[in-house]
Amino acid sequence: MTTKIGVITFPGSLDERDAQRAARMAGAEAVALWHGEHDLKGVDAIVLPGGFSYGDYLRAGAIAAVSPIMSEVIDAANKGMPVLGICNGFQMLAEAHLLPGGLIRNAHQQFIRRDQALRVENANTAWTNEFSAGDEIIIPLKNGDGGFIADDETLKRVEGEGQVAFRYIGVNPNGSLNDIAGLTNERGNVVGLMPHPEHAIEAGFGPDTSEAMRSGVDGLRFFTSALKALQSV
Repeated sequence: MTTKIGVITFPGSLDERDAQRAARMAGAEAVALWHGEHDLKGVDAIVLPGGFSYGDYLRAGAIAAVSPIMSEVIDAANKGMPVLGICNGFQMLAEAHLLPGGLIRNAHQQFIRRDQALRVENANTAWTNEFSAGDEIIIPLKNGDGGFIADDETLKRVEGEGQVAFRYIGVNPNGSLNDIAGLTNERGNVVGLMPHPEHAIEAGFGPDTSEAMRSGVDGLRFFTSALKALQSV
């Protein structure tokens, strides 16, 4: 049976089609989900895509976090379903308290886009098991509200319990504390990150690497990791 990965569209989503294509490239069936419904359509995993849901009013991801479908996402995540939040999706996961901390305006107050180097810190999650801890990857980044913040106690906890999934290397593009680029929950089924793995899935269309221009395909392993995790259950 084909694994189904649902991708939710919110008003202002920009990258849901790219996430759907990434799911298909990994070998899954991509299922379009709508923010205003409560039906997850029998999917096995969920992606919250990048964009500017609800115009980023109040705070980025704040309104989306209380949209109708998110009650179903929260319930599914708490039961162990793999959930990936990309950029605006990461902000939603933080606002919905599925991941700790929060995301604020970039330290330099400007939108940034770049091919970003990351180090994989936790390779034991549903979305990172095709990596090894310490792997250095290149994933496109584009955000204006990507600065990760947390109080001292939360920061010590996520560091001590291995919840940092990815860390910026080379440069910290947005002022995130401890260079944190992505997190996982304690169970390892929920992952959020600011860079966009769905834009690094096919040679010739991905980020530049030391090997060649647009050769980066590191993002595909996020989606094949989800399939591997689901098949091992």
